[in-house]
Amino acid sequence: MTREELTAKIEEILEQTPITDIHTHLYTNDFGGLLLWGIDELLTYHYLVAETLRVVDLEPAAFWKLDKTQQADLVWKTLFVDRSPISEACRGVLTCLAKLGLDVESRDLQGYREYFASLTPEQYIDKVLELSNVETVVMTNDPFDPAERSIWEQGGATDPRFRAVLRLDPLLVTTPQGISILRELGYNVEAGLSKETLSEVRRFLNDWLDKMGALYMAVSLPPSFAFPANNLQARLIEHCVLPVSRERNVPFAMMIGVKKLVNPELILAGDSVGKSCIEAVEYLCANYPENKFLVTMLARENQHELAVAARKYKNLMLFGCWWFLNNPSLIEEMTRMRTELLGLSYLPQHSDARVLDQLIYKWAHSREIIGKVLVDKYSDLGRTGWKVTEAELKRDIEALLGGNFWRFLEM
Repeated sequence: MTREELTAKIEEILEQTPITDIHTHLYTNDFGGLLLWGIDELLTYHYLVAETLRVVDLEPAAFWKLDKTQQADLVWKTLFVDRSPISEACRGVLTCLAKLGLDVESRDLQGYREYFASLTPEQYIDKVLELSNVETVVMTNDPFDPAERSIWEQGGATDPRFRAVLRLDPLLVTTPQGISILRELGYNVEAGLSKETLSEVRRFLNDWLDKMGALYMAVSLPPSFAFPANNLQARLIEHCVLPVSRERNVPFAMMIGVKKLVNPELILAGDSVGKSCIEAVEYLCANYPENKFLVTMLARENQHELAVAARKYKNLMLFGCWWFLNNPSLIEEMTRMRTELLGLSYLPQHSDARVLDQLIYKWAHSREIIGKVLVDKYSDLGRTGWKVTEAELKRDIEALLGGNFWRFLEM
C-alpha cells in the first residue's frame, strides 16, 4: 500500500471498529439523574467551569448559587461568545454538536437546548453510542453512595452495553468514612482493622462484585501513594483487595496522581495533578504476580516510567490518557512513546467521560490521533520491506480499541 492508501485504510478501520471504553463515569437510564447528558451538562462540566472562572468577574461561591441553566449561559457567553472556543474542552462541545448534525455556525444555544429536549434519555443513549461507535461502556460504580447503592439494590443496570466497576475510593482513600458506611450496611467492622474487620471487608468486596457483575475494582490515588506502607490503606489493599482480586481473577485498577481540591472553592474543578512514585506499581506487580493490575497515571512526567514498567510485567496493563492528559498534543506524544516501547500490548485511550455526549468528541478526537500515529508506525515498518495486510491492520486496531482489555480479563 502507498502511504495514502494506508492512511485511508487505517482511518476506515478505526471508524468501523467497535470500541470498549474501559473507564467512564457514565450510567444507564436506570440511574435517573446520575446519567448526565445534553448541552447544559456539557457546558457545566468541570473542565469548562475552571476555564470560565479563570477569566470571569465572579467568585466561585456566586457561580455555584446559579442554577444549571444560568451556569451554562455564563460558560457559553464567556468561552464561546466573548472569546474563541479554542481549548480542547470547548472544541469538544462543538464537535459533539456538529456530529449530532446541529449548526455550530449559528451559535444558537437555545436551539441546541430545544434539540436535546426533544429526545428521551433512551433515544439519546442509542444515538451517542452509534455516533461514537462505542460498543461497551465500562462505568464507575460506588456502593458507598446511597443514591447509587439504592439503584443496585433494586436491580442495577439493565442495559447490557453498560458494564460495572466496583469503585473503592471511600474505603481506600477516606478509610474512616468507608468503614463507617460498611458498619451501617451491617458489616462487623471497626476503625482498627482487626482480623474480623479485614474478613468483613473481603465479604463486602465479594458481595458487591457479585451484585454488580463488576469487571474490575478501581481506586483513584494521590501522588503520595506508596506500597508497601505502614498505614490503613496499604493494609486494606494487602489483606482485602489483593486476595479478593486474585481469587476472583478480577483486576485491580489504580489511577494515580490526583491532588484533590487544591482549590476547594472550585469543587470538582478544584483538583490538580502531581508526579507519582512508580516503585509502588513495580512492587505490586513483582510481588503479586498472580494479580492483574490496570494502571494509568495523571502526570506527564510519569508516562515514560510507566511504559517501561509495563515492559517488565505481564500482569500490568497500561491504559488511557487520563484527565489533564486528554489533550491532543499529549495524547499523540504518549501514544507514540507507548507504541515504540510496547508495540500493540496496551490500551491507548479511555474517555473518562462524565457526560454521555463526551463519548462523541473524545473518541472522534482520539481516533484521529491514534490513526496518525499508526500511519507513521506502519510506514516505518513498510520501509524495512515488511508489508502489512488489511486483515492484520484490523486485528491490531481491534486489540487497541478493546480486544486487549477483554483478553487481559481472561488471563
